Amino acid sequence: MSHSNNIITAIDIGTTKIVTLVGRRLENNTIELLGMSKAQSKGVIRGSVMNIEEAVSSIRYTVEEVQKQVGFTIKEAYVGIAGQHITSITGRGYIMRDVMEDEITKKDTDRLLQEMYKTSIQPGEEIIHVIPQSYLVDNEPNITNPIGRFGKRLEGNYLIVIGQTMSARMIKRCVAKLGIHVKQLILEPLASSAAVLTSEEMDAGVVLVDIGGGTTDIAIYHNEIIKGNGVIPFGGNVITKDIIEGLSLLFKYAELLKIQYGSALSELAEEGKVIAIPGINGREPKEVSLKSLASIIQSRMDEIIERIEYYIEGSDIKKDKLAAGIVLTGGGAMLRNIKQLLSYQTTLDVRIGAPAIKVSNERFKEINQPMYSTSVGLLIKGFEDYVETYRPEPVVQATARQTGDNNVITGDMDDDEDTTQENAFNKAFKKVSTMLENIFNDDSDREFKNNSN
Repeated sequence: MSHSNNIITAIDIGTTKIVTLVGRRLENNTIELLGMSKAQSKGVIRGSVMNIEEAVSSIRYTVEEVQKQVGFTIKEAYVGIAGQHITSITGRGYIMRDVMEDEITKKDTDRLLQEMYKTSIQPGEEIIHVIPQSYLVDNEPNITNPIGRFGKRLEGNYLIVIGQTMSARMIKRCVAKLGIHVKQLILEPLASSAAVLTSEEMDAGVVLVDIGGGTTDIAIYHNEIIKGNGVIPFGGNVITKDIIEGLSLLFKYAELLKIQYGSALSELAEEGKVIAIPGINGREPKEVSLKSLASIIQSRMDEIIERIEYYIEGSDIKKDKLAAGIVLTGGGAMLRNIKQLLSYQTTLDVRIGAPAIKVSNERFKEINQPMYSTSVGLLIKGFEDYVETYRPEPVVQATARQTGDNNVITGDMDDDEDTTQENAFNKAFKKVSTMLENIFNDDSDREFKNNSN
């Protein structure tokens, strides 16, 4: 990949920040972070690149920083895609298998999956992901995994994620200007889910809510399958904008107030407590009531939560099937009392989700925060793609074993990647030659003894 087979690069192009990560996959399938860099995002609005030159400048800074840390040049990367242009539809397709007597294999399901990428969509759009929902084998429905079954007709139901071709092209162009090939565009809610959701939560039913700077992404899971996704076209930035307008503050002070003193529940804000904000150009400091600050934040959060409930109600998975409730992540998840407000408004259990990743340097410890869920998830999805695409085929190594009075050659699976078929053949041939030689010597000894008598 970027440097060797177990190293992956991920680039998260967000509205407020650009993050580049390099990670290494360890033997126990955990990921060790080798390099990390973050920069303020420019030229990106609501998850979409609007100014290529500004975006490239931000991405370049993070890439060059990471290359210094890891000591090699990044050649390819997994890159996130998001934005309000992302939509999804359901699709259904089928294939007819040639040999009914043979069991269905992964090759069959892959062929059907590729057929679904030919689904007719609107001009100017492209299919980003095709995600299996369920299968039918000879009209037997609700099959989660058809591999190993027998049947002539294989049919599948899919969730098809669609994005604007121009948005995808702009992202690829930004990265290509740095000499980096986009290995795959990955939908950011899928990446965040991989970083913070457990298989138990996805099986029981859960809603991922990722509050970023420009958008709030939603993904709904049940039976370990994503059942729906959505994008709310505002996030943390619009809250900051509301504070600027409501309290007549500069951006830097509004953002600082939101992070350090903001609360999503106005009733929990301290009554009568004020914060002094420096005046502009020598003017008198401005006093800001924490109660007023919290009221502004809650008004916007109420609107975001209404949209979240709208997506939940519009999905096939109703609230009574969401046993794991909501997992909240992203930079917005760090807002004080947001968990309580979301739980109160939706009547669902809520937890804050943050990635857990091994770091090789003390400087990288901040990675285990909700604001980096998408970035870490891109690494995880990248490794999943690598294992799926490049997993080496096991080599059959012939070995001899004694069964009764017969010498039998059997095939044992050898996972050692350094073992070749040629070595396996030579070993097997040598063992067979040795056995034949022993048999010949035994017969020769018996014949010599008979002649002697």
